[in-house]
Amino acid sequence: MINNKKIIAVLPAYNAEKTLEKTFHDIPKNIVDEIIVVDDASRDQTVEIANSLKIKTIVHEKNRGYGANQKTCYKEALKSNADVVVMIHPDYQYDARLTPYIAGIVADGICDIVLGNRIRTRWEAISGGMPLYKYIANRILTIFENFLLGQNLGEFHSGFRAYSRNALERIKWEKNSDDFVFDQQFLIEAVACHLKIGDIPVPAKYFAEASSINFFRSCKYGLSALFFLFRFLLHRYGLVRQDIFTPSRQK
Repeated sequence: MINNKKIIAVLPAYNAEKTLEKTFHDIPKNIVDEIIVVDDASRDQTVEIANSLKIKTIVHEKNRGYGANQKTCYKEALKSNADVVVMIHPDYQYDARLTPYIAGIVADGICDIVLGNRIRTRWEAISGGMPLYKYIANRILTIFENFLLGQNLGEFHSGFRAYSRNALERIKWEKNSDDFVFDQQFLIEAVACHLKIGDIPVPAKYFAEASSINFFRSCKYGLSALFFLFRFLLHRYGLVRQDIFTPSRQK
């Protein structure tokens, strides 16, 4: 708990048996009030390991996708009265020890959303194992998105994030894609709803057990993100008004 705000960490899991326990042990238990794992029909021992660690675990009966996994995460966190929700990939790619910092900025009311930025410098990202094509694509998309959305983020594509309850209640994320582009849609909708977004540096760790989409799915993700950004621009300039870019409630 920070500033009397309830902090809940959500872990959207899929085939994370080799990394879930390490991720869990890195989460500071003196800060996080509750941890929720949502398993998207893993084909390994992810659920059994989560249960052995006595983590609250929700299991999808069939694989529904990364975005659908997050939807369940946030519904469960809000149901548990979270004030701040920290989303941590259980693949050990992100340093969960930074949870107090990413959550604290939200709990203190400085930002509504905080991202972990893996690309503080090119050398750190590449030496951490980020494939060169992903680094280049990340840089190009992030520069483009910063310019068009009026932001100044180190990257738009992080899987380590903290959200305020206000952000989760104002954005219509339930209508987003069930695939990987969910994350991009969420941030673009946050800009549309005039929420404050910030970031902190987080080391990049790429290794065999860390989840990562392949080149072709990366291309699909990038094109889907650009298309959603195009939709937002049409909405912003009054050419095609779209409900998804309007807040679900007023402050």
